Amino acid sequence: MKQIPALYSRVLRVLVIIIFSTSCSMSQPSKQWVTYTGGEGPGKGKHIVLISGDEEYRSEEALPMLGKILAVKYGFKCTVLFAVDPKTGYINVETLDNIPGLEHLQTADLMIVFTRFRELPDHQMKYIDDYIRKGKPVIGLRTATHAFNYKKDPGNKYAKYHFGSKIKEWEDGFGRRILGETWVNHHGKHGSEGTRGLINGIIKDEKNPILNGVSDIWGPTDVYTVRELPADTRVLVYGQSTRGLSPDSSVNLSKSVMPVAWIRSYQGENGATGRVFASTIGASIDLKSEDLRRLLVNAAFWCTGLENKIPEKADVDVIGEYHPTMFGYNLFKKGVRPSAYELK
Repeated sequence: MKQIPALYSRVLRVLVIIIFSTSCSMSQPSKQWVTYTGGEGPGKGKHIVLISGDEEYRSEEALPMLGKILAVKYGFKCTVLFAVDPKTGYINVETLDNIPGLEHLQTADLMIVFTRFRELPDHQMKYIDDYIRKGKPVIGLRTATHAFNYKKDPGNKYAKYHFGSKIKEWEDGFGRRILGETWVNHHGKHGSEGTRGLINGIIKDEKNPILNGVSDIWGPTDVYTVRELPADTRVLVYGQSTRGLSPDSSVNLSKSVMPVAWIRSYQGENGATGRVFASTIGASIDLKSEDLRRLLVNAAFWCTGLENKIPEKADVDVIGEYHPTMFGYNLFKKGVRPSAYELK
């Protein structure tokens, strides 16, 4: 009988430990972004912040894959941000007003944006605005032409970023002012026509180092309409619509070609000139194209002033597994935390 109190005592101690451990784990929410620490390589010492957040094209899958390549193979420190449901801590691309971790832009050498119609609160948007005002480099992918949408609060101090802005010198918002174009419409048939990249024989700037090793680009997302780009723009890749969603689909010769990747610059408030690379192709499924991945890696070198370090043919093999989800609404993977994209 004397052993029973001792048994109760041991059980009680175990229960206390379990409760304490559970309490600690609940009080320490999981990190809401991922960082890939760069090793040796030409990008060592440079910090890239990659901002995902779109409902359709799986930027939350594309940017971690790209960040891993830039960090592991080329030494860049890469921080990937996500649209996160603040109630659950899960990535939720339909949460339009929360992208935790934007304060990392304070130390960024390059911002890669792949968002769509976000309306971020002032305490988050201020970091993007500060970055742009400093005239620092930007890469914009696919829906970045319409990255922001101030629908609820059109009088907000950051409403100049709105994709249809009428504010003087910020007409058509971030897309037009920084990247060179805002959202216009689908030039190809959305969901049934893809994009064939055209480079050789059509690009005046074929010797640009961003095109090193790039010759074969195809993706199942359609070509976007692009109007007249600003005078300082240099188109690197044009796109032709394909009659189908497979790489061997024939091109639709009845449709004109459109710019799909270009470079330009913009002026910050301090007089600094920011380099810009924009691409209207770049969904997670598009990035199965090796040469498209290579184009984006080369662009990151160029934007950070490392154009002389761009390899003749950059190694862009994916790190680990990459099984991108087909584009479409409400197809994003549910119940996934940012930590799922950490390097294993």
